[in-house]
Amino acid sequence: MSGLEIIGAFESTYLPRHDSDIFESTAHDVHWKKDLDLLAGCGVKRLRYPVRWHRVEAEEGVFNWADTDKVLHYLRDHGFRSIVDLVHHTSYPKWLEGGFADPRFSSAYLRYTEEFAKRYPWVEEYTLFNEPFSTLFLTGHEGIWPPYQKGLDNFVAQVLNVLPAVAEASRAYADLLPGAKHVWVDTCEHHTGAGAGGSAYATMANERRFLVLDSFLGKHGGKGYDPHGPMAELLGEAGGEALQDLEPGRIDVLGLDYYAHCQWHFDDKGGAPNTPFPLPLAHQIYLYWDRYRLPCIVTETNIRGRTSDRATWFKYVLEQCERARQMGVPLEGLCWFPVIDSTDWNSLLFRNDGHIDPVGVYWLDQELARQPSVMSESYAKAAAGTPSKDLPAFTLGEPVATWLRGYEPQMSHWNWTEAPDADLGNSLPNTQTRMELRIVNAE
Repeated sequence: MSGLEIIGAFESTYLPRHDSDIFESTAHDVHWKKDLDLLAGCGVKRLRYPVRWHRVEAEEGVFNWADTDKVLHYLRDHGFRSIVDLVHHTSYPKWLEGGFADPRFSSAYLRYTEEFAKRYPWVEEYTLFNEPFSTLFLTGHEGIWPPYQKGLDNFVAQVLNVLPAVAEASRAYADLLPGAKHVWVDTCEHHTGAGAGGSAYATMANERRFLVLDSFLGKHGGKGYDPHGPMAELLGEAGGEALQDLEPGRIDVLGLDYYAHCQWHFDDKGGAPNTPFPLPLAHQIYLYWDRYRLPCIVTETNIRGRTSDRATWFKYVLEQCERARQMGVPLEGLCWFPVIDSTDWNSLLFRNDGHIDPVGVYWLDQELARQPSVMSESYAKAAAGTPSKDLPAFTLGEPVATWLRGYEPQMSHWNWTEAPDADLGNSLPNTQTRMELRIVNAE
């Protein structure tokens, strides 16, 4: 027995510029009961499930909980245990025109979170803000998501606009939902470098990955970040010293989202995902646990590829989770994200054309019918307690084989099986495929 609980999830991110979300583009908003039946059929009853703030409060100050009531009550009444996700990436109401830089965000968010807690006092687990570091990095530092801001100063400004409200909500929930656990969810990163410039940048990035969570918890003697660390001077120039004055929030469980692109390699020419020198995931999990000493969950993982590629990556992540537990990490579970294919992540949600992402436990055909595969078989086996050593390892197809080349030494002890030709999935990446890094003008 692996001893790890397998957890489900459904992708829901809102695309403000298109007024659409992935619940709708995958028809989960219509077929949610069938999708939950698929999950239960795999033996999975614990799941991350989002509340769509952008639909609940489509008009400022007016809450419509009807759809949320249907699903959350169904989950509760049918024995599911939900980690309710209150803000998933850019899933804020469209009337917050400045997004996470909007000066109205704090009051609006706190009103929403309070209304939620009062309506659902029986909720047992919740995530107040999914991936705050990576979300605000994409909205405020890289200009990829609205409001399309760039640079460390804008990133810090958005962190200062969002984090105090999340911390206040976490403290309020200690009273509003006293028996429930706050599951903090963010990326699990590690970076490598070569050459003077690349090594220096990797050192900085390995410090930056902890910035938001350190600030939220008031680590480093309440200073939020290391005032003598590799980011101190940069943060001082960008207004980051204000991060040292935040009132800390509270966390019960540390959720770690891990993908192969969570490890970048930098050299003097720049950086690229899928480092040739990946640190084993078990060691990354240990590093985060050792820093924060909180119970952990791997709250997201997937890989874009054939269903057999997904099953192989699932075997790797499960094996690494087992090893992390052997290293003493109190790791509760593993969540493959999502249960069904998502859409439009190939353009990082810049476009809204319903392009199917080949990442789900179940894959979507062109009619959005949910299809089983070797991935759903492995997932169900793991949910029943099958350890990683008894799950199949399929030969990797391109471009996944190239993306994961650095992981080969960590997989060398496996007995490999030829990948099946059937049930490959939909919208498979070709050998030239790279996730777009779409930079757009705020205008």
